[in-house]
Amino acid sequence: MKPRQDHKDKPISEAQQRRNHRIAKTRARIEHVFAGLAQMGGKTLRSIGLARARLHLNWKVAAYNLQRLVYLKEAGVEAF
Repeated sequence: MKPRQDHKDKPISEAQQRRNHRIAKTRARIEHVFAGLAQMGGKTLRSIGLARARLHLNWKVAAYNLQRLVYLKEAGVEAF
């Protein structure tokens, strides 16, 4: 989804601002996840075979999730 933009003569409505905010929240969260994985080497793998490649990606995702869990625990964020 592409956010709506206002023009010089016609600003966007309040409903469009709410829609843009909703889209931006989701996009920001997803982009942070992919940026974190990119810092860990991205999707570059040194293996032969689909099964091993899947295993390596699963390990990277698990490591990212553990890093995130540690960060949230240290920040004092609790699940509800």
